Amino acid sequence: MPIYEFTCADCGETFEELILGGNCEGLKCPKCGSEKVEKIMSACAFKSGAKFVSASGSASCSGCTATSCSGCSGK
Repeated sequence: MPIYEFTCADCGETFEELILGGNCEGLKCPKCGSEKVEKIMSACAFKSGAKFVSASGSASCSGCTATSCSGCSGK
């Protein structure tokens, strides 16, 4: 599904929006109603087995900031 991330130039709110057909015309900030919104680069992630892997290639379990589970007690 084409879900894009946007940020509002007026209030700084970051939000996601489902955009069908690539038409972003008339899109408004859900917090302040401003039409000064910009599409931002989204971080890509996918699920590999039971772990989520980010675009940077690191994997971790919830609450863990390690990039490897080799020494993790929460395996």
